[in-house]
Amino acid sequence: MRQSSLQRLPPSLRLDWHTETRPGVGHFFMPRLLKWIIAGVAVLLVVLAGTTAALWLSLRDTPTDALDTDLSGVTVTTATTPASRPKPPESANESDRLCWREFGGDPQRSLARTNIDLGLPARKPLWNRVLDSYMEFPPSYCEGTLYVNTLTGHTWALDAETGRVRWRRLIAGPKPSTPAIDGTRLIVASKEGTVTALDRRTGKLVWRIETGSGVESSPVVVDGVAYFGAHDGRLFAVQSSSGRIRWAYDTGGRINASPSLYGRRVCVSTYAGSIFCLDKNTGAKLWGTYVKRDTFRYDSFYSSPSTDGQRLYTITRSGKVVTLDARDGNVLWTYSVGGWGYATPAVAEDRVFIGGFDGDLHAFRPATGAVLWRTNVGGKIIGSPVVVGDLVFVSTLAQQTYALRVADGRIVWRLPLGRYTPVIATERTYFFSVNGRLLAFHGRNATPPPK
Repeated sequence: MRQSSLQRLPPSLRLDWHTETRPGVGHFFMPRLLKWIIAGVAVLLVVLAGTTAALWLSLRDTPTDALDTDLSGVTVTTATTPASRPKPPESANESDRLCWREFGGDPQRSLARTNIDLGLPARKPLWNRVLDSYMEFPPSYCEGTLYVNTLTGHTWALDAETGRVRWRRLIAGPKPSTPAIDGTRLIVASKEGTVTALDRRTGKLVWRIETGSGVESSPVVVDGVAYFGAHDGRLFAVQSSSGRIRWAYDTGGRINASPSLYGRRVCVSTYAGSIFCLDKNTGAKLWGTYVKRDTFRYDSFYSSPSTDGQRLYTITRSGKVVTLDARDGNVLWTYSVGGWGYATPAVAEDRVFIGGFDGDLHAFRPATGAVLWRTNVGGKIIGSPVVVGDLVFVSTLAQQTYALRVADGRIVWRLPLGRYTPVIATERTYFFSVNGRLLAFHGRNATPPPK
């Protein structure tokens, strides 16, 4: 028998053919390759499914928004007796003419009064009044009277000079908000779903709106129109004298925030991660911006937007400070604080102040977001900072209140009480709302009261 050509080659040149064709090699190699292919296809399908799901969630979480012309579930009740003309209280002091009519001290919600120089609070309080429950938001003030809501549902009117109770009114539902002052009326919101106008002098009912949804938003009144948001996502504009609804806009996202106003704009943030600016007269949308938490999720806002007219400042619940161009809603800069964020930023000329759950109070440059200083106050900051003169006040969940220098963040004063937004101020007096107490302190630089 003739030998094959392979067998005739010298041993040194022969290929070890048997190593390639030995039994089992091919049977082993092909199944492993198929497994790799199948695994790769499975991974690709998972990625595609995740991307599709994320896109679907993203689209689903972007709600529609429009003017609400039906006003479903809304009723208005008007009292038969008109509001009385408030008389200046006997103890009202002429040096305390500066009013603090709403949360934030002005419709912009700036939380700042840089034009008064009270200095540090006096060493001893002028008076100390314990109320029936916590005040999550500070009082409003005008013409010698403080007005404050508590979480038990009471609205209190107190003499600002003595702390004496003028009247107290129970309206169903907790009230984590500041009542708004408008002439003879006090506008009060409730989580029970009502917004009520009371006579400032007597506490009697003037009108009431039932929105059909909870209201935590602190009302604000501009040119005789009260603005507030509701949990069902509607932003309302209401005639302050009668409660007649001028317009309502459905943002599509729960509103806990308080709207801010500047010029023709009324702006509000929502739990859907959106910030809307509307025409305050007609409710027409000027712009709307949605803020992402990450690639797949939108963020949400409890914090109200504050504004200096050029920009809007707010913070998401996840702790991202967001600054937008007030003209078109474009995001100008962001910054992530440590932990969650619930406080409305304070805006004081060339600084914006905001704190987070990590206990750091930040001072930012408004135009760029540059951090000017950062001070840790040793407790979670959930309430808004307040600027008075060259001091910024902040409270913590560790029940401490601090005054820091605006210039460099150095702590210069401490009160061993505190929660939420701590203080408002007139030309002569600080009024602190902390741990269910109202305390009045004269400023050390203030002009002494007349005899």
